[in-house]
Amino acid sequence: MTRRWSLLLTLLLPLLALLAWQPADGSRTVKNTSFTKGEKMHYKVHYGLINAAEATIEVSSSLQRINDRPCYQATVTGRTLGSFDFFLRVRDTWRTFIDTTSILPQRFYRNIEENTYRKRETVDFDHYKNMASVESRKKEKDPVKRGTYKIPENVQDLVSGFYFLRTLDYDKRRVGEVIRVQGFFSNEVYNMDVVYKGRETVETKAGIIRAIRLVPKMPPNKLFRGEDGVSVYLSDDRNKIPVLIQAEMFVGAVKVDMYKYQGLKHRLNVVARAGANP
Repeated sequence: MTRRWSLLLTLLLPLLALLAWQPADGSRTVKNTSFTKGEKMHYKVHYGLINAAEATIEVSSSLQRINDRPCYQATVTGRTLGSFDFFLRVRDTWRTFIDTTSILPQRFYRNIEENTYRKRETVDFDHYKNMASVESRKKEKDPVKRGTYKIPENVQDLVSGFYFLRTLDYDKRRVGEVIRVQGFFSNEVYNMDVVYKGRETVETKAGIIRAIRLVPKMPPNKLFRGEDGVSVYLSDDRNKIPVLIQAEMFVGAVKVDMYKYQGLKHRLNVVARAGANP
């Protein structure tokens, strides 16, 4: 990772790197019944008892055309709050353009602003040639760096991988089953295994929700405690939206909690509303 304390990486590395492996096919078709245009979720990020940050994940209300393909425009934004904003000011934007048929990324964009650190990056994917073209620079006055990289079949970026994950049928998964992962980020192809842990009921600021628990096996790192230090909870319904993320870090516990949502394709599987008895 470029910066250990990146708010959006803390949120998205475990969440959006949960890609699922499928047979290689540059023109694959993925059935999507989980999300559509106009969907938006809001989250609070808690560091211990401190309300440290907020984030949104949303799909634009209109389709875009990238590389002559119709695409969903999905955007993740995050910003620090309160005392965290004073010591570690974060204003991050991550955006991907997802092919509506294959759920593969056609273009990925990120704009990182963390204290004095800046980075802008655009990645264009060619899934027929299995190549990624990257343009990036750290500051406006810096020259643009360009590079072309070989990528595997059906590779995802961090954000599109999250949406692909939501298309999976977990009724066909066994508890303890490992999902194989492959993605492209920061000019590198990475691999990660994700363990399906079954169903649980979790409490969020949006209510008590039935959920699917996924645990990415974390490689040795200086951020998360152990290979099972992160748990991701997706709603156990046809939406499969992330409702809660819990991470045990060496510097304390982080909780990403959904508190508001709109534009979902299906009804959310809520057992009890926030503040009500189940």
